[in-house]
Amino acid sequence: MICIKEQTVSFDLSKGQLNALYFRSQPIEECPMPICRRFPFAWLLCCCLVFAAGRVFAAAPDSPFIADSWSAEDGLPDNEANSVVQTRDGYLWIGTSHGLARFDGSQFTRFDEMNTPALQSDDIVFLFEDSQTNLWIGTQSAGLAMIHNGIIKSFAPETANAGPVSYAAEQSGDVLFYTKNGIASYHNGQMNFYPNTHSLQFVLQGQRLIVPAALFDTRVQVGLYLQAQHVIVPAENGALWLLLGGNIKKLSARGVEKDFGTVPWKSMVQAACEDSNGNLVVGTLGEGVFWFDSRGNYQHISVTNGLSSDLVFSLCFDDEGNLWVGTDGAGLDRLKRKTFNSPENFYSWAVQSVSEDGTGGFWAAITTAGAAWWKTNSTKIFQVGQSCEAWSTLVDDRHRVWVGTRPDGLFVLQNNHFSPAPGAGILGPDIFALFQSRDGRLWAGSGNGLGCWDGQRWKLYTTADGLSGGGVCAIAEDSRSNFWIGTQDSGLDYFDGSKFVSSGTTTGLPGNDISCLYIDSDGVLWAGTAAHGLARFKNGNWKCFSTRDGLASNSIGYIIGDDDGYLWIGSNGGLMRISRLAFEGTNSFFCRVYGRADGLPNRECSSGSQPSAIRSRDGKLWFPTIEGLAWVEPSKLKPNKRLPRVFIESARVDTREQNTNGLDSAWNSAITIPPGKEQLDISYTALSFSAPQAVRFRYRLEGHETAWTDAGGLRVAHYADLPPGHYQFHVIACNEDGIWNTNGAVLDIVALPQFWQTDTFRIVVILLALAAVVGTVRYVSTQKLHRQVQLLKQREALEHERARIARDLHDQLGANLTQVALLGEMAEADKHLPDEIEEHSRQISQTARETTRSLDEIVWAVNPSNDTLEGLANYVCKYAQEYLALANLPCRVDVPAQLPDAAIPPEVRHNVFLAFKEAVHNVIKHAQAREVWVRLSLRPKQLVLQVEDNGRGLDKQAVSNRNGLRNMKRRMEDIGGDFSVSPGANGGTLVQLTVPVRNVEGLKG
Repeated sequence: MICIKEQTVSFDLSKGQLNALYFRSQPIEECPMPICRRFPFAWLLCCCLVFAAGRVFAAAPDSPFIADSWSAEDGLPDNEANSVVQTRDGYLWIGTSHGLARFDGSQFTRFDEMNTPALQSDDIVFLFEDSQTNLWIGTQSAGLAMIHNGIIKSFAPETANAGPVSYAAEQSGDVLFYTKNGIASYHNGQMNFYPNTHSLQFVLQGQRLIVPAALFDTRVQVGLYLQAQHVIVPAENGALWLLLGGNIKKLSARGVEKDFGTVPWKSMVQAACEDSNGNLVVGTLGEGVFWFDSRGNYQHISVTNGLSSDLVFSLCFDDEGNLWVGTDGAGLDRLKRKTFNSPENFYSWAVQSVSEDGTGGFWAAITTAGAAWWKTNSTKIFQVGQSCEAWSTLVDDRHRVWVGTRPDGLFVLQNNHFSPAPGAGILGPDIFALFQSRDGRLWAGSGNGLGCWDGQRWKLYTTADGLSGGGVCAIAEDSRSNFWIGTQDSGLDYFDGSKFVSSGTTTGLPGNDISCLYIDSDGVLWAGTAAHGLARFKNGNWKCFSTRDGLASNSIGYIIGDDDGYLWIGSNGGLMRISRLAFEGTNSFFCRVYGRADGLPNRECSSGSQPSAIRSRDGKLWFPTIEGLAWVEPSKLKPNKRLPRVFIESARVDTREQNTNGLDSAWNSAITIPPGKEQLDISYTALSFSAPQAVRFRYRLEGHETAWTDAGGLRVAHYADLPPGHYQFHVIACNEDGIWNTNGAVLDIVALPQFWQTDTFRIVVILLALAAVVGTVRYVSTQKLHRQVQLLKQREALEHERARIARDLHDQLGANLTQVALLGEMAEADKHLPDEIEEHSRQISQTARETTRSLDEIVWAVNPSNDTLEGLANYVCKYAQEYLALANLPCRVDVPAQLPDAAIPPEVRHNVFLAFKEAVHNVIKHAQAREVWVRLSLRPKQLVLQVEDNGRGLDKQAVSNRNGLRNMKRRMEDIGGDFSVSPGANGGTLVQLTVPVRNVEGLKG
């Protein structure tokens, strides 16, 4: 139940029912700040984000914070960060005057009316996530909207005239919003608006907060009322920070816990929250941020020490302890505590060497200003030599301060100024290294060799004494008081006090350019080189390490160890921290790299001097850089053990976005790659906000790759020409301290095949191939069988032809020859009878002519050259003319002038000729004709041969009884032709022979 005007609701402060409540005693329209008229209300709930691509603002040396900034140039929709909230999935959401942005620590994803039409206004002043993970969006003029599972639901009709939202409260899933023009209530999925409630009056009675204009009749869980003169900020254990009447108090059930007195600012408070240690943080409109500690002291963070603007609209802590500051016109800032600190009031010059004296002060060799002494915020500069180019400094056990220069030689502090060291002229002008051995002797590495001072005089060891070369830049003493000497370009020497033993690349060193030496607590020698990485000498063997193994750089400037088993290695690529145990493995190791983002003056560490990095008496490690000194307490370093949350944000197939709902960070749906698509790009991220630039990724496409791909900081995986199949893309990430989230994120991928890559197509192809093989085998076998059959037919035809020839020879030639023989015998017997002999001679002559003619017919039939249509036509016509001429019958022949070149098989020719011959003979024997016509014509696929006379015509009885006619018909049927006898046009008889010639090309009707 909501009571707008009369009923009051009390909040029990002792039970922690109120998380945050801001109020003021005057109407909104009377806000005195002009900037407030633009944004009369703004909402912020504490949230998280981290740096990836912003500008780094160097905080003042005495500030414990580092300020980084992001603006519209970095992808923020607008430089007015009105509201910031970190949702439970870990993303940071920023509401600006020109749209909503989601930040993953590396880049901004922008949502506005153009790319997200459901967002009905870009002017966002309020963000709030309720217990159901719904992200509420309050706009300047279009009311409220809610993002649920990536879907925007707008309540513009219900809250269009509500004005900007400034307050949210929740109980059991119900959310109440206080706006400029009234109260909006969200209950059971419904939004109701109660207008005309413009201000609230609050009264404190004992431990209870009385609200006359009731917001809820239940307990308020979350709430903010911004832009107020009086502020109530929720604290742990149900306590409240009260900013009332210009005073700061912390109130709990036991009463006033803390009283910090009068507020230190004069501007209006726009945002306030509490850090993880229970300390109050306040953002103002004009004076920046005030960060209190437990005793009431505060750090004032403003533009003078790194903040991009003093006009603070919103504050938010992320889950790693970073403070995010939304500003008016200067974008989004991140404040985080430094890992490294610099001496206060110390110069940001290039420091080569540092050494601690007996008073707790520190001496630094500065390449451009000589020597500097610092102690308790006080710095003093000393001139050293003419060039003031100090290169190394050392405070010995007798508290004498030595400074080596380039190119003025060695100096010692005397009477508060530096004088040339007596007798040190033999060392030469360039002094690179200073070292004191256990026996108190001072050693100096110079361009001329190795110098030793026993307290009385200097001795110089050179190449004449066995030293491998000049340019000594590193000196180390082992547990047996033997020395290791590193040279700039001649390798490493071992000196036992009497002789030098040289080591170089031939003995296992990665290079002869030794830059620094360090012997750890286990007696292991570590050697850094100028360009060839790191080397370890253990158990008589060298082992080398480089960037291939995980180093940030192969140019090593100095090495020092701490009590926790870590090596600190300075390089031009940053200050590295690596566990000594990591070097024992065979695989690459994890290297934590520090730079400006961690508080170092500069990422590049100094090199070429000794001593360089040192351990002070209080356990701190001091590091020289090219822009000043920095120190860290290793014992207080706490590695980030929080697993980075890994998300797959999008996938593109041939530049087409697959995730069309960028508002849903839980997107992990399976994607389908259509057939023929070649390019797949998968974008992923990991939310590790303290040092996102140090996040490292590994990914693997299961089903396509067996090994993990080390992607480094790359956040896109690219695949080309992915074969069809089912895959799973896995991506994992580690944070800046090498803590891996091995679960990572998973994306299912289905690559569809082209139709020729499917199993169905393969089966069809296989079946077709088998069918082709079977068909080919069958065809070959059938053709072979056909050839065999054809051969058999040819043989059969040949045999048939031979039999026919033999039959013809027997029937015609044999009979005629037998007749000739008989006539000869008869002529012999009748040799005394002249008339008989004459008759027999005549018969013999006639029989011989007939035999010759029969032999000619047989030869014509078997001669292959006559197997043509023209040959058949010529022969039958010639035969008819000659035979009928003997009978004195005129013969007319009708043949086409041009006959096609068509082949006629010999069997066809023979049968056609015999049938034609029989027809001609019948004309002479039976027709009693006066004239004969022979006609040859062509029809489609047929040859027609006609013999017609003008004789006595047909005798039907004779037609059926004569063997000759039956033989003619049988002969034509044998060759697939036709035989017919019919009355002629001239009263005689017409015999027609029809011969099939369909297998002959070129015939036309």
